[in-house]
Amino acid sequence: MIPDLARALAPMTNRIRLMIGRAVIAAVDDATKVQALQIDLLADETLGEVEHFQGYGLTSHPPVGLEALVAFVGGTRSHGVVVAVGDRQYRLRALEQGEVALYDDQGQVVKLGRDGVLIQTDKPVRVEGETVTVIADRVDLGGEGGPAVARVGDPVVGGVIQAGSSKVFAA
Repeated sequence: MIPDLARALAPMTNRIRLMIGRAVIAAVDDATKVQALQIDLLADETLGEVEHFQGYGLTSHPPVGLEALVAFVGGTRSHGVVVAVGDRQYRLRALEQGEVALYDDQGQVVKLGRDGVLIQTDKPVRVEGETVTVIADRVDLGGEGGPAVARVGDPVVGGVIQAGSSKVFAA
């Protein structure tokens, strides 16, 4: 390249080179309308109050130490936006094509899989609502293979179920 041209293009070339970067999350402020992160970038480069854009309807509070992908508007390092946060240690692997999952660092999973929906946790699961309706051909409470359970309207005489449900069972 012609030396004068290379010198003239150097500022623009540097801005383009610095438009996207990797970072490590150093701190999280989750109280703001757009989550603000403190991130560590290149050696001795730390930025604070960097906006973390998250997809509509999904949000997370990423732990310190996770990796982030940062875009710098116009190549200006003072205006960074975190566009993605990743977690190599806890990321679910071996999903089938088209499957979707939510996960955290405690091993909790909500998976929309090819064979159904899985909610996996060793913590309590709470469903809140004015009414909860379960529509299914069969409901097994506590596992498969238990005796039939009486539903509202099933005959019960002296605390003994006379005719249990053909769809609801308890292990």
